[in-house]
Amino acid sequence: MIAAFISPSKIIFVIVELINSYAAVYYGNFLYFYVRDRFGFSGFENLLLAALSGFVYVFAAWQGGAFAERYGYVRGLYTGLIGVVVSLAAGLLCASVVGQVIVFAAWTVSICFTWPALEAIVSEGGTARLSDLVGIFNVTWAVAYFTTGLLLERLGMASLFWFPLCLVALEVVLVFLARRLRQREATALPVMTEETEAGRPTDSRRLLRMAWLANPLSYVAINTVLPLIPSISDGLGLSTGIAGIICSLWMFARLAAFAILWRWTGWHYHVTWLIGAFAVMAVCFAGFVHSRSVAMLVAAQVGFGLSVGLIYYSSLFYSMHASEEEGAHGGLHEAMLGAGLFVGPACGASSLLLFPSLAVATWPVTGLLVAGLAGLAWMGRYEKRAIGLSDPPQDDYLTPPPP
Repeated sequence: MIAAFISPSKIIFVIVELINSYAAVYYGNFLYFYVRDRFGFSGFENLLLAALSGFVYVFAAWQGGAFAERYGYVRGLYTGLIGVVVSLAAGLLCASVVGQVIVFAAWTVSICFTWPALEAIVSEGGTARLSDLVGIFNVTWAVAYFTTGLLLERLGMASLFWFPLCLVALEVVLVFLARRLRQREATALPVMTEETEAGRPTDSRRLLRMAWLANPLSYVAINTVLPLIPSISDGLGLSTGIAGIICSLWMFARLAAFAILWRWTGWHYHVTWLIGAFAVMAVCFAGFVHSRSVAMLVAAQVGFGLSVGLIYYSSLFYSMHASEEEGAHGGLHEAMLGAGLFVGPACGASSLLLFPSLAVATWPVTGLLVAGLAGLAWMGRYEKRAIGLSDPPQDDYLTPPPP
């Protein structure tokens, strides 16, 4: 059970992370439906909006991680949450297209200050294994996708702003409580040492760099898909609520991947798993955006979700495990993610400008993924030759905990 191996304050921070995820998904993912319905945004304009968000995300996440490392994780979290509150409140009052774009950019900056801080808080110290802590973080993050589409349909499009605003206000209260508990626990809890520098495989930072290449490319795929979901769902005759369920199946598959990879740690520092997952992702991306039926859409999403789950997990785990500066590396992990958030939609929008057909416009993104796969294969071959992964390391942290 979670309570058996993490402190009360960390349990509260996990709850904060879950609420933050839900609020971010509720606003960030369904804003594309909002601007489509209210301002008549097409797939091309949604891709441009996503590209802008990704461009802002790169620099904001980098600075958010550095801020948390320098001034403290809790202070960084507070800064981000306050910014989110102000942004969403402005969104409630703003009625223009330009205003909503500015609100989205401000919200993106603010949310980028929350994630590196939360990742570091959940992953640092305490009495739990890092693999368990990262697993909890990933699973709670993925749970946010379960009901947002139907809830938005029930509450109405105006709830895109006020509902996550209420959730973030609750987060501020919980962070205050968790911070007080954390101060009391600072000298009372022992620190686990099973995942120290001595337990890391030789040249672990090289595989960290591979994960940092794979993760932004996976988000190239993800953030090319997300702005196009309204168009994909329209093509298959799906309503907003039904599209929110069916087009989120890949997120359920990613949740399953997070749960499996949390309990089974044999994938740690094995390049074949990372490369194989990337290959599956590239194939399933093409099936996702070119689905001709609901059955094809579902099948492609299963493979897509499982593969991006392993890629994301690898980037976050190695970022926390291969460095003592969790906040700064968490920010870099998020910045690499932001690079994918920008490149994917920007590439898709440019392609749509040149090739108005959606079926043709997404092929450049597929080509970029194939190029990324070739790069990972080259890096993996070099990695195997450099550190001898034909004989996997047998460090204690790789051994699953006893039942």
